Amino acid sequence: MPGTRESVRADATEGESPDPVSDVVRWAAFSCVLVPIVLLMCGQSFGGAAGTAAGLVAVTCACHALLRQSERSAARVAAEQTVPHRGRRGRTGTGSHRGARHPGAAHPVD
Repeated sequence: MPGTRESVRADATEGESPDPVSDVVRWAAFSCVLVPIVLLMCGQSFGGAAGTAAGLVAVTCACHALLRQSERSAARVAAEQTVPHRGRRGRTGTGSHRGARHPGAAHPVD
């Protein structure tokens, strides 16, 4: 189906991710699961492993939010750089002045 994540991934070139933030978050979520399992296997208490998992989840969520905010800011800056500056009062061209005197408008029609 066009517009889905699967079609975007199929269209992406090899080694290039269409959404790197999601890839980072996926790896972070994987570590949030893997680290407590390894800690339990090494003899850590269940409470310690759960606390570590909770800390990793909190850090992952904060990083995800900061990465998305950074993407939005970068997109906004890029959009502002592509729009030409329209002048002192935001008007363009000579015919857009409101209330301006037009040549011949003050002269009576014969």
